[in-house]
Amino acid sequence: MKVPDGFTFSPAIRHRLNIGLRTGLAAFGGYGVALLGAAALAAGLPFEFRPDAVSLAIMLAFVLQLIAIIWVFAAATVARAVLGLAIPAALFGLWLLLLR
Repeated sequence: MKVPDGFTFSPAIRHRLNIGLRTGLAAFGGYGVALLGAAALAAGLPFEFRPDAVSLAIMLAFVLQLIAIIWVFAAATVARAVLGLAIPAALFGLWLLLLR
């Protein structure tokens, strides 16, 4: 199927696509960052009693998810929002790999 040369989406459709992409990114990307952050913090926090570290990591994961959701909707572009979630996810993942 060939798209015409001058084809563009209307501003209303672009706005709806932008909000839809950001909503999906906030839901799934925020969950991913929070999950990786909780795992890395649970493994890396220096508590002798491991359930304390896991409980604190889970509580901090809620804060991480909130920050991720705010970031996704505050970023200037969707690409910047993706990058703003990919970098912390990669850092938490690397930290988790180094701790194992």
